[in-house]
Amino acid sequence: MSSPNPTPLDLTLDGGALTARLVDFPSVSGDEQALADAVEAALRGCAHLTVDRYGNNVVARTNLGRAERVVLAGHLDTVPIADNLPSYVEGDLLYGCGTSDMKSGVAVALRLAATLTEPNRDLTYVFYDCEEVEAHRNGLGHLARDRPEWLAADFAVLMEPSEATVEGGCQGTLRAQVRLTGVRAHSARSWLGDNAIHRAAEVLTRLATYQPRRVEIDGLEYREGLNAVRIDGGVAGNVIPDECVVTINFRYAPDRSEAEAEKHVREVFDGFELTVTDFAPGALPGLSQPAAQAFLAATGGRARAKFGWTDVARFSALGIPAVNYGPGDPNFAHKRDEHCSLTAIAETEDRLRAWLTS
Repeated sequence: MSSPNPTPLDLTLDGGALTARLVDFPSVSGDEQALADAVEAALRGCAHLTVDRYGNNVVARTNLGRAERVVLAGHLDTVPIADNLPSYVEGDLLYGCGTSDMKSGVAVALRLAATLTEPNRDLTYVFYDCEEVEAHRNGLGHLARDRPEWLAADFAVLMEPSEATVEGGCQGTLRAQVRLTGVRAHSARSWLGDNAIHRAAEVLTRLATYQPRRVEIDGLEYREGLNAVRIDGGVAGNVIPDECVVTINFRYAPDRSEAEAEKHVREVFDGFELTVTDFAPGALPGLSQPAAQAFLAATGGRARAKFGWTDVARFSALGIPAVNYGPGDPNFAHKRDEHCSLTAIAETEDRLRAWLTS
């Protein structure tokens, strides 16, 4: 459990300074309690917000009776620290664990929560735990399951790193294991056995010659990928192995359902024993929705496909159109030299503020 942090969060800091404060407040997945406590305390100091808590998930809402409600959501956790704390600034870049993914986005949302007392839409701010680990631990998933009324909205913006560019939807992901069997034998008498690792050659050939699909949805091009991500096999240095397992990851465009994605993978590996081990559906970009169109226009009119899975899929499952939009650079997420542009933090806040007040 986190130890109490004596310094409260000051939501009057500018976005870059608040990001640095959040980054210097360690919150590796599973250890977010102290940061969730600080976020809750800071938001309870805002008289215009109603604040609720469920576990280490904090939800704050305006209740102004506006015709539309928008969710701004961001996760509080980071991957394990890689000797990249405390934060520091070089030029326009703020370095440190979580700067990109996604404490800069959380800082922007907190700034807006504290200062937008009369927005043109009702707002729900969601700060949740355990996004960077197994899906069953995801705090937004817990809210969707146990407190779905807290997430009710017409549109959602997930503050995932996107370089201050709208990234629509997300890919689905499927993981499966292809199991090859053989006959164990002494390697000095290999003709008495049947090498299971050698049998994986056909699996790898199918992967190497696979032609991934590209598909355009709402004007965004999604690229699929089917790849081996792990191979397990072998008994000892003098034994012909009788088992080999190839783990496959299929990243698929959001126009495929889970069933269609599984059917496709089974067709590719027809004739082999295949077991699906993990599944997360994608999310359509939904950029044709009026709320999404308004958001796109307010943030520069540029959009691209999201490569990877994000929690926009959870909003999509609830019937809420959602996009990814945050100041961080996804190419530097989880890296030792993770960083975020201070200019991008300010730009993201300014664009969201304009959209929510104009």
